[in-house]
Amino acid sequence: MPRTRRQKWALWALGVYVAAAGVLLLSPVGPGRILDALVTWFREDLGLHGFRQGWIEAPANVALFMPLGFLLTMLFRRAWVGVLLAVLLSVSVELVQVVLPARLPSARDIAANALGALVGAALAWLVLTLRRRRLHDHSDLPG
Repeated sequence: MPRTRRQKWALWALGVYVAAAGVLLLSPVGPGRILDALVTWFREDLGLHGFRQGWIEAPANVALFMPLGFLLTMLFRRAWVGVLLAVLLSVSVELVQVVLPARLPSARDIAANALGALVGAALAWLVLTLRRRRLHDHSDLPG
C-alpha cells in the first residue's frame, strides 16, 4: 500500500504509535492513580484547591490523538480520512473500556480524542500542502 518514502515512514511510525497507545488505552490498570497523585499535588502542595482531574485528562487525550491524526493523514493524504479513522478508533477503545473493570468509558474522552485527531490532521494537511507547493514551484524552474 505505501508508495512513497513518506507513506512508508508514516506506516512504520503509526505501528509504533498504535502499540504504545494500545498499551496505555487498553491496560486493565487505568491512569487514575497517576491523575489522582497529580491532582493531589496541585491541590495540596501548590495550594490550587479548585484544581480538577479533567484539567489534566482532557488535554492529555487531545495530545494523545494528535499524532494519530497526523500519521493517518500523512499515510492516506486526506485529512478527513485521518480524522475519521482516529474517531472510529477512539469510539472502539471506549467501547472496549466498558468491559475493563478499572476503566471508565467517556463521551468526553471521545470528544477530546477527536479534537486531537483534528489538530494532528490539520498539521499534516499543512505539511502536505506546503510540500506540494514547494515541489510545484521547483518544477517551474528551467532546468
